[in-house]
Amino acid sequence: MIFKFQFGKPFPTEAVVAKDQIQDAPGQPVPFVDVKEGESITYQMQPDDLVYGLGQNVRGINKRGWIYSSNCSDNPNHQEDTRSLYAAHNFLMIDGAKKFAMFLDYPGIVTFDIGYTRSDELKITLSDWNLDLYIWEGESMTELVKAFRHMIGRSYIAPKWAFGYGQSRWGYQTAEDVRRVVQKHKENDLPLDSVYMDIDYMERYKDFTINEERFPNFEAFNEEMKAQQIHLVPIIDAGVKKEEGYPVYEEGVEKGYFCKKEDGSNFVAAVWPGHSMFTDFLNPEARKWFGDHYAFLLDKGVEGFWNDMNEPSIFYTEDRIRDVIDEISKLKGKNLDLTELWKMLGLVNGMANNVEDYKTFFHETEVGRLSHEKVHNLFGYNMTRAAGEAFERLCPEKRILMFSRSSYIGMHRYGGIWQGDNKSWWSHLLMNIKMCPSLNMCGILYTGADLGGFGSNATEDLLLRWLQFGVFTPLMRNHSAIGTREQEIYQFQDIGAFRNILKFRYRLLPYLYSEYMKAVLKEELYFSPLAFMYPEDAFASQVEDQLFVGESLMVAPVYEQNARGRYVYLPEEMRMFRLKRDGSLESEVLDAGHHYVKAELEEMVFFLRKGHALVLAEAANRVADVDFGHLQALTFGDEAVEYEYYHDDGYTKDYENPKNWSRLEISGDGEISC
Repeated sequence: MIFKFQFGKPFPTEAVVAKDQIQDAPGQPVPFVDVKEGESITYQMQPDDLVYGLGQNVRGINKRGWIYSSNCSDNPNHQEDTRSLYAAHNFLMIDGAKKFAMFLDYPGIVTFDIGYTRSDELKITLSDWNLDLYIWEGESMTELVKAFRHMIGRSYIAPKWAFGYGQSRWGYQTAEDVRRVVQKHKENDLPLDSVYMDIDYMERYKDFTINEERFPNFEAFNEEMKAQQIHLVPIIDAGVKKEEGYPVYEEGVEKGYFCKKEDGSNFVAAVWPGHSMFTDFLNPEARKWFGDHYAFLLDKGVEGFWNDMNEPSIFYTEDRIRDVIDEISKLKGKNLDLTELWKMLGLVNGMANNVEDYKTFFHETEVGRLSHEKVHNLFGYNMTRAAGEAFERLCPEKRILMFSRSSYIGMHRYGGIWQGDNKSWWSHLLMNIKMCPSLNMCGILYTGADLGGFGSNATEDLLLRWLQFGVFTPLMRNHSAIGTREQEIYQFQDIGAFRNILKFRYRLLPYLYSEYMKAVLKEELYFSPLAFMYPEDAFASQVEDQLFVGESLMVAPVYEQNARGRYVYLPEEMRMFRLKRDGSLESEVLDAGHHYVKAELEEMVFFLRKGHALVLAEAANRVADVDFGHLQALTFGDEAVEYEYYHDDGYTKDYENPKNWSRLEISGDGEISC
């Protein structure tokens, strides 16, 4: 049973959709934690307690020892001292003598001090006390996750082609640039299913427009790409350009669908197009209006989108830039000492994403007018909800790819996320690994990082190692920023090593897609920490750089520069496979315990549990060419095993059809029968 405690007048976020296991507990004491209404929620942690959750955030799978904030923030330079990233996922689990979970359904800023101020204390503070607190206990972490996933609803399911490899770069400025990317992949025999289009495809960064000079006759161009089984995936940004004669802007102003300042005038901020407006996504009418505009690109044959800048990110506001310029002008001609210099730099650097600006605009909601700061973390969620709800109206039988940068619990029903703008740093590869299971706990299964890193300059070894983990993430996209080193695979020396990894991704797709769909439909994890699979193994809880992918596979990526191997902990005897340069697989059985495993730069290792199977297909260069019906199998053990295999058409939404499921009988030597 999940107990619900209400404080004040919570905003109806609609994060929770299934209430059959929820019991309202008015006037009852909150179990497990000490609630001082108006002040804090605290829990006295025992020395061996582990803390899981918080979805997209920094540091480890076990969140103990740092202070975190749910405050959707545009911060591509995040490091260990960062406290908040692009999302707000207020879900926590305690694994110790007491095993329980908490979800704080609260759209304002929340701070989670998990052993930072006091090593034995978890302390939660909020901007105000209008929230729903859900709390429940369970026998295991997987049981706690399953209950949460049930209450927040089914996770988003992407079309099957979106499990293929995608190439992206901010800087593909013309149709010829895209054609060149596709041709280079073809020439080098590199698998590819999608090319992502960043802001340059638009007419002067205006949403729902196309630059006709750079992308003439876009509909025909899209059909040209589809003929090669390539999907174009354009970006949609949160800011609508303020420009007379631009229909989206004029309609939004006329109908009052943009956020306004306290005096009723339109709130104007700057993002890519300069002066821009923010759609009031908490207004259902405005949400529908914005969502219906996706039809502009759907009608041209587009089948996928990514939503960006929706924390929302603000470069500056008109009011703030005026005030900053006024203040800086007072310093003109002065001999600036250290204090004055820092003041000037602070004024300039503080223009972007200034917390004070979030207090100056308002939303018209079903429960009245609210300052944005009260509901800040819902903006990106409801932008993607606008799209998801529109797709249900515009093409109800068809899956459309959708993922977002910013999110809140509940958005997982409408799309996935990529893990934000990152850097070409080895530390961000490790963060990607550790973040995946935490996101799965919060219902976000369709996810992946910008492989190779978005900012900074990728090295060949970093990209190759990142791809060796990325072959297992549902969203597999190589993405980089304009001005950085071009990091398409064909830009590097050892193309053959990259080719081998990519082709193995397509061999893995029957297993990866089946495990993804089982995780969605059964409210389970796709990525699991070792501690969840082996709860009685004390050492498993200390291992955070190895993950289970589905029921059979354990991955142990190499994530350090110049490393030619790594230490691996096996909770049980496993069969290790080594993918060689020529595409062949070598294997050996390793005992339970600690091992140093060699892995040359072009090699990838993974592990198979005893009594389990890994189903594979023949290699292909497009998802559409993968034969999901004729499979091979890798096994470990002399006994025959059963594998529950899920396979659907990949495009429609007939998920519950019994024909999608089959029980494969797999012999010890890998022979498959149904």
